[in-house]
Amino acid sequence: MKGTPETIEQFYKHKYDEDLCIEIKKNTGQFGVFRVEDRIRTGTTSPSFIRRNFFKIMLLQGDSIFHYGDKSIPVTGNTLLFFNPHVPYTYEPLSLDSKGIFCVFSNEFLNGNFRLDLLKLPLFTTKDQPVFSIKGDDFSEIKAVFEKIIKEADTDYVYKYELIKHYLCELIYYGMKLKPIEYNTEAVNAAYRITSVFMELLERQFPIELKIQRFEFRLPKTFADQLSIHVNYLNRCIKKQTGRTTTDHIAERLISEAKALLKYTKWDISEISYVLGFEEQSHFTNFFKKYTNVTPGSFRQV
Repeated sequence: MKGTPETIEQFYKHKYDEDLCIEIKKNTGQFGVFRVEDRIRTGTTSPSFIRRNFFKIMLLQGDSIFHYGDKSIPVTGNTLLFFNPHVPYTYEPLSLDSKGIFCVFSNEFLNGNFRLDLLKLPLFTTKDQPVFSIKGDDFSEIKAVFEKIIKEADTDYVYKYELIKHYLCELIYYGMKLKPIEYNTEAVNAAYRITSVFMELLERQFPIELKIQRFEFRLPKTFADQLSIHVNYLNRCIKKQTGRTTTDHIAERLISEAKALLKYTKWDISEISYVLGFEEQSHFTNFFKKYTNVTPGSFRQV
């Protein structure tokens, strides 16, 4: 993996012909929609496990294995999936009869007229992977939206992208409705609100793509100060909502980012140690070994 994520321009250039790349560049947000089976049949799936700087929404019919970060998720049947720039991913179609539709677009595509910042939505800030098994009427409704997107993208209608934006929003909010019940709670309590903001503050610091970036919020007290609450109250809220400690969440996210940087960049371990907020490389090594039972150097060689 390169030190920087794959851009949407690179995605089109690597996967599709030059004429399509020129056409796509004409629209704001560089939106594109494709059928999964077309890429599988032409051999252009090539699972490149890297970060992208764009979003993807996919409806898949078939069996595959999706790799999100350091997790592998097998799917079967009809599945709705969302991908975002926070997490590197790829997938392996397990059969040539897999089919479906996927859309790719930048954050700017919806952060225009709609003022919709996707990276601030619960669907893209939760640490749980947004992969949903879809059945019955849900599948029919979602597939119909994708088909409308495909049909509209082929028209010459001057406002077709404005209409497509509405369809994308429909898919995004449909996905948010499929999230765990806490995202649909009408009477959101203080513990939930604090936990949600904490998770957003934590996730906002990633991914680390440049050596001049640095993870600063490493201590629960730092987060508590940002929220203007006592650290003990923060810890109680996090524990109540998630069953885990504030420190556990911070450490897990640090380890996940450390693994990504060790595997998919050529940065020195000392450089990785620095951007993750450690003053000494030895402190990073001890931290990494505590949670993984191996040293950073050993992990990189696997």
